[in-house]
Amino acid sequence: MACSSAGVSAKLAGTAAHKGIVADGDDTMQWMIYGANGYTGRLMAEEAVARGLRPVLAGRRREALEPLGRELGLEVRVFDLEPAALDLGLRGMGLVLHCAGPFSATAAPMLEACLRARAHYLDITGEIDVFAHCHQQDARARQAGIVVLPGTGFDVVPTDCLAAMLKRELPDAVALVLAFEAGGGPSPGTAKTSIEGLGQGGRVRVGGQLRRVPLAWKQRAFDRDGEPRTAITIPWGDLYTAHLSTGIPDIEVYMAVPPALIGRLRRLRMIRPLLGLGPVQRWMKARIEKSVHGPSEAKRDSTDTRVWGEVRNAEGREIKRQLQMPNGYALTVTAALGIVRRLRDAPAEPGFQTPSMLMGPEYVLGLPGVRLVG
Repeated sequence: MACSSAGVSAKLAGTAAHKGIVADGDDTMQWMIYGANGYTGRLMAEEAVARGLRPVLAGRRREALEPLGRELGLEVRVFDLEPAALDLGLRGMGLVLHCAGPFSATAAPMLEACLRARAHYLDITGEIDVFAHCHQQDARARQAGIVVLPGTGFDVVPTDCLAAMLKRELPDAVALVLAFEAGGGPSPGTAKTSIEGLGQGGRVRVGGQLRRVPLAWKQRAFDRDGEPRTAITIPWGDLYTAHLSTGIPDIEVYMAVPPALIGRLRRLRMIRPLLGLGPVQRWMKARIEKSVHGPSEAKRDSTDTRVWGEVRNAEGREIKRQLQMPNGYALTVTAALGIVRRLRDAPAEPGFQTPSMLMGPEYVLGLPGVRLVG
C-alpha cells in the first residue's frame, strides 16, 4: 500500500540522506531503485549490494520493501507516484533507476519528478512510446543537467550496441534488422507489457517514420549454430532507439517464437480492437498476476539469449553479426548497474541518451558472458 506524503516525510526525517550524509563510503551521489520489490528490482538490489553499492530501495508496497531492506541492510522509502509524494521520496537523490512497470503508466510521473529533483533518470523499459516520451523531454533534461536514459537492460542495451557496431562497419547502411531469442520466460512486468502490446498491433520503421502494421506482420528465419529459428516482427524499443543511435531509416525487429504461436497471433488480428479495451486488459493482467512469477535462479542460469543484427546499404552490401549472452534478466542487471556506475563516477552530457550513445557501442561486449559469435 502506498503511503501518504506525510508518511513519506516522517520516513525521511530519520534517514541518513535527510541528514545530509552521503551513501557508499566515498561516493557523492545517492541513488535509488524504485520498484525494488518487483522481480527485476529485487535482482538489481541484490547485485548492487554484492558490488558494494548502497542504493535506497523504494516503491509502493511497504510489506514487501521493508523485509527486503532489512535483509540487505538498506534504507527503504515507501511512496506512490503522486507529485507531492515523489518530491519527498526523491529528496537527496542524484539518480533513480526506475524498475516499476508497466512503464506506460509509471515512466512519465517518475521522469517529471526526476526533472524537478535534477536526478538522472534510468529505467528498464522496452516500450516504444516510453522512449518517445522520454526523448521529447531532451531539452528539459539538458536544462536540468540530467541524463535521461530509458532502456538500460535487455531492453535495449545489447540490440542498441549491436546496431551501433554494425552502423560503424557499414556507414551508408539504409536498412537494419535486429532479432533475438530469449529463454527462461517472462517476469510479471514483462508479461503485462506484452499484453498491452496486443491491443496496439505491430510496428516497423520505414523511411525514418514509425508505421503501424498487423501483429506478426512479417515472418523469417535466423540461423543459430546451424539451426533455423522462426521469428516474427514485434514492436520492440529499438525501432525508436536504434534510429536515434544510427540514423538508419528502415528498421525491423524480430523475436524468435514457436511456429504454432505465429498462427495464434495472426488470428488475434481480427479482435485486436477488443484486446485494447480496459476491462479486457485488466482481466488478462489479473491472470498474469496469478500465473506468472518470473524465471527461477536455476532457470536463469540454464538459459541464454541470442541477438542477431543485419545492415544493408543501397547497393545491397550486407553485414551480419550475432551476440551470445546470458539470460535477459541477468544481462539487464549487469547492464543497468554498469550505467549507474558510469553516471555516478563522472559527469556526462545531459539530455536524452541511448545506451550506445552514452556508453559506446562496445559496452555490451564488456558485460559478463557476452561475446560476438558471428
